[in-house]
Amino acid sequence: MKNPVFTGAGVAIITPMYEDGSINFDELGRIIEDQIAHHTDAIIICGTTGECSTMTDEEQLAAIKYTVDVVNHRVPVIAGAGSNDTDHGCALAAKSAECGADALLMVTPYYNKTTQAGLVAHFTAMAEAGGIPVIMYNVPSRTGLNIAPETALELSKHPLINGIKEASGNISQVAKIAQLCGDELNIYSGNDDQVVPLLALGGKGVISVVSNVKPELVHNCCKAFFDGDTAKARKLQLEMLPLADALFCEVNPIPVKYAMNVLGWEAGECRLPLVEPSEAHKEQIEKALRAEGLITE
Repeated sequence: MKNPVFTGAGVAIITPMYEDGSINFDELGRIIEDQIAHHTDAIIICGTTGECSTMTDEEQLAAIKYTVDVVNHRVPVIAGAGSNDTDHGCALAAKSAECGADALLMVTPYYNKTTQAGLVAHFTAMAEAGGIPVIMYNVPSRTGLNIAPETALELSKHPLINGIKEASGNISQVAKIAQLCGDELNIYSGNDDQVVPLLALGGKGVISVVSNVKPELVHNCCKAFFDGDTAKARKLQLEMLPLADALFCEVNPIPVKYAMNVLGWEAGECRLPLVEPSEAHKEQIEKALRAEGLITE
């Protein structure tokens, strides 16, 4: 049995930026403190939401090291360290582990893709280079590549491959992974609208975008489920839906960075090629924030 890296709601945290596009570390620190104060169960830094795909290695490692230092063991820190180039991923994994991350989040190789046998070789090499627990990230909508349940089973046999962030949206696939892997692979939802369904299949939590704007809502949803109050968990999951819809009305993290700016954080703009949301989507985001009581004017 592999102990999960965390249970509950981990925030896929944004990376706030100045007008010139450089990382605003002071604001990142303030956001991290606010997340911990509102019961976030883990910080995931330099994931998709953190715009790692437009960061240099130096920026990515600086953000990971800064987060590790600010968090100071209060909650687990999971560092995005994946790549579609296995050698590059191995180097990032090793350096991210040296920064003090508790675990690594590794996406499937995108664009060049690979076979299922290639996935086994890719994740095995990167896990061994990092030397700390790995959560695989399955997001076929972004990568064009799916981790098959049988491949997840093969990878779960590796002592360092601890979990999978499942963002395929395919509940039947998640059920198959749970059936095949049991306690050897901890499952996390990669979709805020499917937290309770995945927990019901034995999942350990969620890596959440919604947690950026309302961490206590997602934490409380998971806690209610683990406490056996499934009615409350269901209620909070359904309450979460308008926020989840709004924060995915355009490509993540376009909506959530806009939302964080609306809420008074100095999130800054996304780096190109991501641009501001449309006026209609801005209205949708603001309406969802208002409905949750996050903005009152």
